[in-house]
Amino acid sequence: MAKKDKQPKRPHGVRIKNRRAWRDFHIEAKVECGIELLGTEVKSLRAGQVKIDEAHARVKRGELFLIGANFALYPQAAPGMQHVPTRERKLLLHRRQINEIEAHVRQKGRTVVPLEVYFKRGWAKCVLGLAVGKRQFDKRADLKKREQEREMSRHMRRSRR
Repeated sequence: MAKKDKQPKRPHGVRIKNRRAWRDFHIEAKVECGIELLGTEVKSLRAGQVKIDEAHARVKRGELFLIGANFALYPQAAPGMQHVPTRERKLLLHRRQINEIEAHVRQKGRTVVPLEVYFKRGWAKCVLGLAVGKRQFDKRADLKKREQEREMSRHMRRSRR
């Protein structure tokens, strides 16, 4: 019997990214953590029906919670089994990591924002960014820099022809 060809690896699946966080904040460090979800929330995440643009994380009673993330209602769920779309979701980290995040947030102008939500080996994960808010002139400078880089790459492509 012939040897079976290896199945090509599937892509990681759904990756919900928060592009707004990169525009509005300077990301100083990243931390990967687990998310405690209900069954219908997992199904919504697998369907890609999650918005984390306006979400942030906060330490309460020594635990870290994701606040403001919107996990859309799962249409196939029974009416009594639905989750609340914008409820606070517990983030799973070691105590030492939570203490480091809490120390970061205590400093003025600093916050914790979700950058990505995805599945890793069947577990829902979230990448948090330890962030400092950008000012208006910082945003303008970034926009100008990006435009210059685009212009340079455009010239490089034209010169190769």
